Amino acid sequence: MPAKLLTTLLVGVALMMTVPVSAQTAAAPLQYTLRFPAPHTHYVEVEARVPAAGRSEVELMMAVWTPGSYMVREYARHVEGVEATGTGGRALAIDKSRKNRWTVSTGGADVVTVRYRVYGREMTVRTNWVEAGFAMLNGAPTFLTLADGLTRPHEVTIEPAAGWATSMTGLAEMPGGPHRYRAPDFDTLVDSPILVGNPAVYEFTVGGKRHYLVNEGESGTFDGARAARDLETLVAAHLRLWGQLPYDKYVFLNLITEAGGGLEHKNSTVLMTTRWATRTRRAYLGWLDLASHEYFHAWNIKRLRPAELGPFDYENENHTRSLWIAEGVTDYYSELVVHRAGLSTQEEYLDGLSNQIEQLQTTPGRLVQSVGAASFDAWIKYYRPDENTVNTAISYYTKGFVIGFLLDARIRAATDGTRSLDDVMRLAYDRFAGDRGYTPAQFQAVAEEVAGVSLDAFFDRAAESTEELEYADALQALGLRFRPAAQSIGSGARAWLGLSTRNDNGRLIVTQVRRDTPGYAAGVNVDDEILAIDDIRVRADRLDNRLEQYRPGTRITLLVARREALVRLEVVLGAEPARAWRLEVDPTATSAQARRRGDWLAPAVAN
Repeated sequence: MPAKLLTTLLVGVALMMTVPVSAQTAAAPLQYTLRFPAPHTHYVEVEARVPAAGRSEVELMMAVWTPGSYMVREYARHVEGVEATGTGGRALAIDKSRKNRWTVSTGGADVVTVRYRVYGREMTVRTNWVEAGFAMLNGAPTFLTLADGLTRPHEVTIEPAAGWATSMTGLAEMPGGPHRYRAPDFDTLVDSPILVGNPAVYEFTVGGKRHYLVNEGESGTFDGARAARDLETLVAAHLRLWGQLPYDKYVFLNLITEAGGGLEHKNSTVLMTTRWATRTRRAYLGWLDLASHEYFHAWNIKRLRPAELGPFDYENENHTRSLWIAEGVTDYYSELVVHRAGLSTQEEYLDGLSNQIEQLQTTPGRLVQSVGAASFDAWIKYYRPDENTVNTAISYYTKGFVIGFLLDARIRAATDGTRSLDDVMRLAYDRFAGDRGYTPAQFQAVAEEVAGVSLDAFFDRAAESTEELEYADALQALGLRFRPAAQSIGSGARAWLGLSTRNDNGRLIVTQVRRDTPGYAAGVNVDDEILAIDDIRVRADRLDNRLEQYRPGTRITLLVARREALVRLEVVLGAEPARAWRLEVDPTATSAQARRRGDWLAPAVAN
């Protein structure tokens, strides 16, 4: 049905699915109550009833990271006031045994009640935010659980702050009143963020399944009705690709907060965007791409996953070399499905694809780190960038996106357009979704089965080497080309230092020095303040204008301040690289190339 606005005064969420009786026969659950007595102080108070029958002590654990965001974040640092009571409210001894663990002496109690507070004022998709108007809670930084009880059911009761009427989550609703939810295990609890407040809620149905767009902070600036209509169209396009919806309902939790980002979950996602995201074409396409990316994850990574990413170890890094498949291929499809849904033009799609190729090809780190290594080192590199990251590392999102495009084109060429990466993803899903997971070799084997040819050379080069990727065959297969005008620098090329800078209150500060550029060769350092070129002062907002006065190959003297000392550097200016990676349709393409391109960009239908 068409998207319709639901009243935000609904109490509880009759929207949520009920829990089957069979699910209630499992082991004794952990039971949580969440309270917000003073939300303006940014705290949520948590009460946990922990099964303890027959045990002299229980050990509680808090996760140190959130699945989908691969960095140890030490959530326990926001926990305070932990106390425990037993039968009759008798205080129990509780000791912190590790950075994220607490040991409770049960005193013979069958149920131990643990109370604590969590501070939440970090506006990201993986952390908690509590304020006077609403609360956004993620499972990993909120819930202590039994260290040996992750497979037990976990139940949550929410007591909204005064004036809050609605709670929205992917968790199943429990009978007996509003704001009561149940997870069959800790994985599901962590995988189900909770929004409490008075959001605007839009509902639509695709494939017989309910979907909700939940806008917190809509405030008349973000066009929720339009966004919901387009999400409905987008979800339908994903359904055509995959052939089935792997959930009973899906919730888009969209926080309009001026922050950014997204995080995937099995039947929900958290999105963050600006209140102006529906006002300009570019910003709106960015939001649709974000929603498409996180939604594609409902299949790719939440169900079809690298073998190493499950069962999760919530206390340590979980390494895999396949994030380029889980994230990069997802990124490739996010923009492609937006286009297939009719929500972007061919020119807009090719421009986005060009941007990804250009970003990869202008990153020096592509020649240093393979995308498999980038996947493995996400825990220590991707989420901890510094000024030298561009020279030593590559994004598994960006290179994975480009590999996805090249692999798709390779398969379409090998099968004359009868098979594609779409078929690979569906077949891999059928074989490896759920508890099985896949290895890199298994994913490659599925791709080879679909393509009907060996892809050893392709995968070796693309995933595990730092050799340059090859584009010619892919472009030829789809009747595309890089714009000829951008292939040569030409006589009008601008002089170039190869630096990134910022204006710091009128001071021109170097923020990045790219490898193998004029500035790099001359010894310019990050944090140098550029003062003058050839003894003439350079204003912070006039560097580009000053460089326009020179031609590539000119030798200049750069005066910089470095830790208060003046340093003169001799620099031979280079030529600013041309934008040589802009795609367009090849006007000389054959009918076969045009057909393959049309099939690639057209709405895909699962067999």
